[in-house]
Order: sequence, then structure tokens, then C-alpha cells
Amino acid sequence: MSAYGALVPDRDLGDLIRRRLLELRVTAAQIARRSGGLVPAETVRGLARGQRIRVGDRLARALARALQVTEYRVRRAAGLPMTEAIGEPTRPHLRIVRGGAQTGR
Repeated sequence: MSAYGALVPDRDLGDLIRRRLLELRVTAAQIARRSGGLVPAETVRGLARGQRIRVGDRLARALARALQVTEYRVRRAAGLPMTEAIGEPTRPHLRIVRGGAQTGR
């Protein structure tokens, strides 16, 4: 198991958004703020529900930053053409919880 990727690949952008909302414990409004105002909360909610919303380069970049994932991962989930990820930093996308479902650490 790699600490740098999800165990199950995201089927689409809605899956990725729903997963990250749960993992980060944030709302669509918080994601909108994290995007610097480039992704409205309504768009985040719509994408999470599976609505067909056109995702371009700028939106993919802002979503990646707000969801704290690589742009490559957002582009792949959205079905956009891939760009090389040379020099793009990777981050862990899963949180390891020890001792069951304890919270508040």
C-alpha cells in the first residue's frame, strides 16, 4: 500500500471530490474558499453530485489546490488530457488512523 495514492482509483471527478470532502472534513463552501474564489461552492456541490460540468485547465488547477491533491489526479478523474507531472510535488492523500475511530487528536 502506498502512502501517496488512494487504494481505489477514483471513477470520476465526483468520486474524487466526495472522497476528499470526507477525508479533509470540509464543506463545499470551504473548498470554494480554498480555491481562492475560482471554484464556486455550487460547482463543487454539483460535481460531487455527478452533474456534468465542463472542467477546464484553470478549474482543474484550482480544484487540485483546494482538494490538496495533484493536478494530474484531478485531470485524470475529470477525463482531461494529461500533462506531464514533472516537478509536481506529491503529498499523502490518505490519513492513517491508529486505534480505531478515535477523533480529536
